Amino acid sequence: MNIQEQIEAYIASQPEPKRSDMQELHHFILQVLPGCKLWFDNGKNSENKTVTNPTIGYGFHIIKYADGKTRDFFQIGLSANKTGISVYILGIKDKTYLAQTYGKEIGKASVTGYCIRFNKLKDINLNILEAAMRYGVEVTSGN
Repeated sequence: MNIQEQIEAYIASQPEPKRSDMQELHHFILQVLPGCKLWFDNGKNSENKTVTNPTIGYGFHIIKYADGKTRDFFQIGLSANKTGISVYILGIKDKTYLAQTYGKEIGKASVTGYCIRFNKLKDINLNILEAAMRYGVEVTSGN
């Protein structure tokens, strides 16, 4: 199965109304980041044990570790969780930035250093989500 098929199967596996929200968000992110690299992380480690929720990834940046090693990774992630949906904005160095800048305006969401978590798509302001994603992509595109 290719990445697009994995993404479609993952979204289709979600119960309604989460499935429709995930599908809408997937298309929304593709509009915000046209032509971006797509990823799919099934959430399993090298021993095939589940270590995290599956995640759809968008964009590309290089993570640089303290030991000098690097890893290719996505900039924006989309994942279903038990109570709703998480949008990950990865690579922002200032872990207070998202909450301070977008937390009050985004709507009914929990905003942490790199994650915006909400129950339903209608609970959040998509313009604010778009601004947060664009910021994350901008600050990670130089590496």
